[in-house]
Amino acid sequence: MKIPRLRSKIDQIDSQILSLLSERAELVVEVGKEKAKAKMDLHVPQREEEIFTRLIREHKGRFPRHAIRPVFREIISACRSLEGPLTLAYLGPEGTFTHLACMRRFGVSAHVVPVHTIGDVFAEVEKGNVEYGVVPIENSSEGVVSHTLDMFVESDLKICGEILLEVSHSLLSKSGDLRKVKKVYSHPHAFAQSRKWLEVNLPRVPLFEASSTAAAAQLAAKKPASAAIASELAASLYNLKVISRKIEDTPHNFTRFLIIGHKPSAPTNRDKTSLMFSIKDRVGALYRILEPFAKYQINLTKIESRPSKTKAWEYIFYLDIEGNVADEPVKAALSLLQEECLFLKVLGSYPRGSTIGA
Repeated sequence: MKIPRLRSKIDQIDSQILSLLSERAELVVEVGKEKAKAKMDLHVPQREEEIFTRLIREHKGRFPRHAIRPVFREIISACRSLEGPLTLAYLGPEGTFTHLACMRRFGVSAHVVPVHTIGDVFAEVEKGNVEYGVVPIENSSEGVVSHTLDMFVESDLKICGEILLEVSHSLLSKSGDLRKVKKVYSHPHAFAQSRKWLEVNLPRVPLFEASSTAAAAQLAAKKPASAAIASELAASLYNLKVISRKIEDTPHNFTRFLIIGHKPSAPTNRDKTSLMFSIKDRVGALYRILEPFAKYQINLTKIESRPSKTKAWEYIFYLDIEGNVADEPVKAALSLLQEECLFLKVLGSYPRGSTIGA
């Protein structure tokens, strides 16, 4: 039979891979020493993205192209931990989609710290307890997370990156039996995203809101006759069984997360910039703030408004544009925009995120 001989070859290759990983780890340690001498940051996000992009571009073999990023993410994460721990705060508890976004972006070797609120994430980064924070900013079906936007009014933290996570909801319980479910817990957004499935499959079962999908999983773990709408990560963390997967009504359901920190990201050739500003209350004001971007052919990918909370009927606008604040067209547009604003704040220029599957 050929199988034993083929498996023997696979074992040999696996041993070679392990040896090469050890060699890579030694080189990473040397890089870390040189960074320390030069007082450089240990974590360089754009370098990681360069590695992913190069490997995907060079790939010609049978290994699945979509698997390159997750495989090398964990290799990079493990090697990076040898330079020094990368610490992150995120909106907890364990098992939230924000937790999942951290793992998908930074790998399992990163040290992640769950906190209770979005404000706590900002506070942990501001106090220097962690290097980065990860917070949700918007969902493709439920819209913007207003609390995250509001935090940037007072905070001096910068947006260093973004994570685009494909969100998939599962119904979880201790028994794994749909017939035994007498109540369901979840976050309001998860209920809204799974409304049709619930109407068809659990039409008379009461729904109870929880502070997060992970908190809902915690409740379901304590109550045998209840279930939770949460991630499969939550199922593994809280010892629950999956009753049904992918119960969301919209098949392509994405949540965007922001990575926040003290230092701006280095420019790349695929950046976006986030802005926050307040405008003068006069006829044609909104036209005047959009005109500079049209003049310099800068694409707007997002615009939101929020009450300023300082004066009735006064609003703060949030814009995402394509390009880096160091680009000449962006500089010119912002110079014109400044003339029309009561205040203008650049929240950060950072690489556009790649979609990560849940």
